[in-house]
Amino acid sequence: MMSRISTLVLAVLLSGCAGHKSTVAAPAQATNWRAIITESDRVRLRDWRESFTASIAAARKAGNGLSIDREGVLLDPDAALGNAAPPAGNYQCRVIKLGTQGKSLAAYTVFPNYRCILSAEGQMMSFAKLDGIQRPVGLIFADSPNRQIFLGTMMLGDETLALQYGRDKTRDMLGTVERIGTNRWRMLLPYPHFESLMDVIELIPDHQ
Repeated sequence: MMSRISTLVLAVLLSGCAGHKSTVAAPAQATNWRAIITESDRVRLRDWRESFTASIAAARKAGNGLSIDREGVLLDPDAALGNAAPPAGNYQCRVIKLGTQGKSLAAYTVFPNYRCILSAEGQMMSFAKLDGIQRPVGLIFADSPNRQIFLGTMMLGDETLALQYGRDKTRDMLGTVERIGTNRWRMLLPYPHFESLMDVIELIPDHQ
């Protein structure tokens, strides 16, 4: 499963880079997220804090303040620690959706644990959420000691193949990966194209 996902993800992002840049990226370029990211995702990355604070404010306004406070560092914009890179392996992933893009949707939704997997890809990591209706899949790139960059696409329903990154703006995913404790990481997905203003994925290794 890991090798199949890794091969698929790498092909998706390299193909997406080719579609975005009109030329196929060389391997050296492919290890740098700046050579692959779309312009719209550059904006989402630039505005990640605005997304986080606005979504937290919306969730609190809707009466979820105590639930937010109980999550502690997971929902603290300034909680990132050094050594951001998570190790390869199987993870339990818990998704929290903050804020809402529609009046009929809740401003704070917590989902049960899902299975996720991270695999080493040379200088990068592949990431895939294996369960649920919405399943991010993509690559995690080195950036700074306090964060890494996730670029990927959203798989929906019973889909078995991911779209190329950069081919469908509504499926493209941009996130940051941060360590927030001992054996605890999070992925922040600012301004997703569906439902919320910010998605937070908590990542905890299996059998830690």
